[in-house]
Amino acid sequence: MSESEIEIVVDDPTAPEPDSPAVTDTRTADVTVSLLLVALAATLGYDNWRTGIAWDSTGPQSGYFPFYLCVILAGASLYGLVAAFLSRKEASETFVTRAQLRRVMAVFVPTLLFCLATQYLGLYVASFLLIAAFMRMVGRIALWKSLLTAFVFTAVMFVTFDIAFDVIMPKGPLEAAFGY
Repeated sequence: MSESEIEIVVDDPTAPEPDSPAVTDTRTADVTVSLLLVALAATLGYDNWRTGIAWDSTGPQSGYFPFYLCVILAGASLYGLVAAFLSRKEASETFVTRAQLRRVMAVFVPTLLFCLATQYLGLYVASFLLIAAFMRMVGRIALWKSLLTAFVFTAVMFVTFDIAFDVIMPKGPLEAAFGY
């Protein structure tokens, strides 16, 4: 077999350009994430310390195990911070390019908006909007197919969770208008 028969090459017209400029390097990303995790561990650790991290007559207080998990998280984050500063190789490696970041944001921003919309519109309407928008904008699928798929998926989800299993899901004004 020739090499062309073994390997199938498919060009992706939406793939990020290989010459896209770097947004940040790996060391900066490692340091930023480690610092955020240390801050999270300190915040949660303080709250658990405030609620009690000792043993009383009935056993551990409510903050005992979470506090020590925060200590472990802080220790691991500090280790990552030191490792990032000591690494010479990662300082020159590109973590994300502008084109890659644009593709990630194309998923992250709608997902964040979905989470916010769920609070006001309910899970089902927000899911309908997210699915239809993703199919239309990211997948470039015909509008009628996007709307139909979003409607069918949302209807099946509603019947499954709300009617069949009677699970309480976040609801919005549309569900309230129909008495749910």
